[in-house]
Amino acid sequence: MSTTVLDRTAPTDAPVLDILAERWSPRAYDESSAIDEGKLASALEAARWSPSAYNNQPWRFIVARRGSAAHAAIADTMIDFNKTWATKAGVLVVAVAELESDEGRVHPTAHYDLGQAVAHLSVQAHHDGLFVHQMTGFDAPAVHAHFDLPDRLEVLSLLAVGDLGDAAQLPEGARERETAPRERRPIAETVLVND
Repeated sequence: MSTTVLDRTAPTDAPVLDILAERWSPRAYDESSAIDEGKLASALEAARWSPSAYNNQPWRFIVARRGSAAHAAIADTMIDFNKTWATKAGVLVVAVAELESDEGRVHPTAHYDLGQAVAHLSVQAHHDGLFVHQMTGFDAPAVHAHFDLPDRLEVLSLLAVGDLGDAAQLPEGARERETAPRERRPIAETVLVND
């Protein structure tokens, strides 16, 4: 598929690594493209090596390739808006926090550590030419039940991962979001104390 690549580089106020400024979350995925297994493996490896409190590594992932039963089951839990675009990605990845170990030791920073693992996954994927869009518009308890996960695991978010598609093929509302200017609040509104 011939895709016009939009320049989505963030207009940063201070210099950051190019890969961070260039990373963005598209909704246009190439549904004819199978996931590159090597790139997917590298993204998961980056997540594996992210930092965590006490090296607990309280993250788990459900990786579901387009066309699989797992992919269909996850897609069925999505809100309608997300179904229109996210199901076209080569892979859906469910991000799962391990709230406590098998032995019952609580991981109080599980959500934080999972977030770092997903960030590492996202940056590595983008570096390798894959695109990641994180979402919460799905029924997390339904995913939890479908995969018969233990109570100590919490389904937290969903990632669409794949090759960039043509934004012109998106439904109107999604297409507008795809091409809207990238914005963030000023750093002065984010840093609470800067003494």
